[in-house]
Amino acid sequence: MDDYPLLDVFLTMLYLFLWVMWFFLLFKVVTDLFRDHSLNGWAKAGWLVLVILLPYLGVLIYLIARGRSMRERDEKLAKDSEAAFRDYVREAATSQGGPGGSDHVKDLAKLAELKDKGALDAEEYERAKAKLLA
Repeated sequence: MDDYPLLDVFLTMLYLFLWVMWFFLLFKVVTDLFRDHSLNGWAKAGWLVLVILLPYLGVLIYLIARGRSMRERDEKLAKDSEAAFRDYVREAATSQGGPGGSDHVKDLAKLAELKDKGALDAEEYERAKAKLLA
C-alpha cells in the first residue's frame, strides 16, 4: 500500500463513481429517447447516432434541448404508475370483501355470529373458518 498513496485511492474511487454515473446518465437518455412518442423514427435515430458517436457532447446537447420534456415524461410515468397502483389496491380490496366484491369478510362475520349464538361449537367454527380462508 506504500506505493499507492491515499490521494490516488480517493481519485480512483472518484473516477469510478463518475464513470458509473456517466453510464447511468447515458442509459437514462437512451431510454427517454425510446419512451418519447412525440419524436418520429428519424429524429430518434438522429439523436441515437449523436449520442453514440459523440457521447459526452450528444448527452449534453440532449439534456439542454430536451431536459424539460424528459422531466415531464418522468412525472407522467410516475403519476400513471401511482394511479395504476391505486386502482390495483382498490380492486384487490373490493375483491376481498369490500362493497361489491366477494363476501369473505361477510361470511366470516356470519360464522362468528353463529358461534356466538351457539349454533356452532368451537371445532366446527375453526373448520368452517379454515375452509373459507383456504
